[in-house]
Parts: sequence; C-alpha cells; structure tokens
Amino acid sequence: MTAAIKSLNLHKERALIRLDLNVPIKDGQVADDFRIRSALPTVEYCLEAGASVIIMSHLGRPAGKIDESMSLMTVGESLCDYLETSIKFSHDCVSDDAVDVTLSLQPGEIHLLENLRFHEGETENDAHFSRRLAKHGTCFINDAFGTVHRSHASNVGVTQHIKNSVPGFLMENEFAFFHDALKKPKRPLTVVLGGAKVDTKLPLIKRFIREADHVIVGGGMVFTLLKASGISIGKSLFDKDLMDDSKKILELPVSYSADLLLPKDFRVTNEISSAIVTAVRSEGEIGDNEIGIDIGPASETEFSSVIAKSETIIWNGPMGIFEIDSFGDGTKRVAQAIAEVSHRGGTSIIGGGDSAAAVTKLNLQKEMTHISTGGGASLELLAGKKLPALKALKMM
Repeated sequence: MTAAIKSLNLHKERALIRLDLNVPIKDGQVADDFRIRSALPTVEYCLEAGASVIIMSHLGRPAGKIDESMSLMTVGESLCDYLETSIKFSHDCVSDDAVDVTLSLQPGEIHLLENLRFHEGETENDAHFSRRLAKHGTCFINDAFGTVHRSHASNVGVTQHIKNSVPGFLMENEFAFFHDALKKPKRPLTVVLGGAKVDTKLPLIKRFIREADHVIVGGGMVFTLLKASGISIGKSLFDKDLMDDSKKILELPVSYSADLLLPKDFRVTNEISSAIVTAVRSEGEIGDNEIGIDIGPASETEFSSVIAKSETIIWNGPMGIFEIDSFGDGTKRVAQAIAEVSHRGGTSIIGGGDSAAAVTKLNLQKEMTHISTGGGASLELLAGKKLPALKALKMM
C-alpha cells in the first residue's frame, strides 16, 4: 500500500521534494510553465503543513558538467512568482554550504538546489551522491513523474537513506490514470498513437491490440508500418531497422479483437521547409518525390468517428508535423474529437510530450481529463513496465 503524503506529520520537518522542473527556456525565460504549475499543489501542501521545503530537479542534459545555460535559477524565479515568496538558492546541490542552508531553514521557507545533473552521480545513481542529497531532508517526496523510468540518485538512491519516502500529489494522480484507471476502463477504449518514433510506440501497439477496442496509428511512425507492408511512401521518413517488428505488428489484429486503423490518405509536400501542402494522396499513391506530413481529410473523418463513439481515450503522439501550422490539421481534428469525448463525460488521457504541447497550442488543455507531465515515463508505464522510481516508493 502506498504511503500517501497526507500520512506524514510534516510540522517542523524538512521535506526534500523531487520535482520535474525540466522546462523549456527561451531568451532567459521559461517558455512553457506546465510542469511548474503541476508541481505547486505538493509544495504548497508541505508549506501549509508546517514544513520547510527543499526542492531538487534537473534541467536539460549537461552530462555531469556545469552549464550555466541549464541553471535552475531561471526556473526558481518562476517558482517565486507562483508561490509569492522568496526562495533560497544554492549553486551546488550537495555542497556543505547547500546542506548548511537547508539545516538553517525555518518552517515555511524554501530552498532550491542547483541542477542535479551538474553531477555525474545523479544519473549514475551513485551511493555517495545519494547520501549527500539525503542530508537535506527528514522526509522525501517524489513528485517528478517524468523521471520515474530512470534509476537516478534523486528518485531511487535517496529512498535508501530516508525512511519516510512517499509520492506527491502529482505522482499519485499520474499513476492513477496510467495504471489504476486502465485496469477496468470504460469502453469502448481507443488508443491513438502518433509521432515519429515507431520504436517507442511498438510496445503500446502490442499491449493495446490485445486490450483496447480500437488502436489508431498516425504521424510519422505510420510510414514505417506502410513500408513494411510494401506500400509506396515516397520520400517519407521511416525506420529501416524496424521492418521485421512492423510486419509482426501488422499481423497481430488477425489474432486479437481490437481494430488497428491506419490512415487512408495523407497530406504531402515536396519540401518540409516550404510549409506548403502540395496535395492529398490516398494510401499507396504518394509520389516518389513527395513527403507525407499529416493525415488526410478522409482519415480525419474516420478517426474522429471512432473517437466520438469511445468512452476512454489514450492519446500519445501527434498526427503530423503540428509545429508547422499548415501541417497540423490532422492533429487539430483529432484533438477536438478527443475534447468532445471529455465534454460529454468520457475520459481522455493525454500522454505528455508532443501531445501535451499540441493540446496547449490548440488551447484545449482544460477540455482534457488528464494531461501527463511525462512523455517517456507515461509510454513505459502504459507499456506495462515496472518503473524504478515507482518501485522505490513501493507503488509497484
């Protein structure tokens, strides 16, 4: 049984909280604060319960070296604005000075530690580094869902040194949607998969072709599946190393009841940088010099119809290159259809990453039941894997 955060007596405790503040920074400012806002309930709860709060996170991939462009100071400024209070900041997460700052904290005060990944010990789950981090807290709260598929010092190692280690509100909520809610989902259950990386989605297709009612596949990954079937895809990108796996995937619906739906038509271009849709082609009719960049109108209609009849929707990956407005019609139509399911009382679960970005771009985030903060983590949890940080919290 998971020990919930509310089971802790936090009065005068030092709550060491692992957050996922890995947010995009542009021109010295936070460009997307979704993860910051998602982390606030746990931090605010600890403060109101009388704890001092020590926050740790990573930002980017500095590979164990100090890189000022990946400092958490900018993120700390956003946290200050949301929490409407000052925050102490340490330029090294495990230095003696940083630990001294933590030990001097009063209830209600916040201490933000510098980027964990400035130390190699973080990603190596180094025991000494874990012990140093653990000195900051008398209890540990992990609310960084986006990192639960990694075995790192800040989400696995510290649990060996702090007895009271529990998930935060965000972590519990993510787990409830991606694990508990799928044990007995309301049906029909439809899984919508897109994006370019077919290798990360193959485990999901394998699982849900057995468990879902419909599996819809779009985005760049579909061209690998079509190529494996011997269908012409022109100059569309595909993964030649996944041909055999793709063939096996396409044979699965014969043995299982779920419908596997691939696009029947595509919007194409001669040059992606032109941002111009040059034609709409049916399956197998993409020209030798054409590139598929979005699903076509007929596919939009079919996919939307299936989604409209569903009670539970899981969506991970856009239908096209949605970052370019002229290549985003398929993603927009699918997102709107999913939002309608939520509006009438169904459940829509958005698997983070590009899907979350697309929903935000379309201003539909309030229409969805749940939008995940973790792309890779949600993929692996959906695929049924046992994730290290969740095991460390005894959630799996």
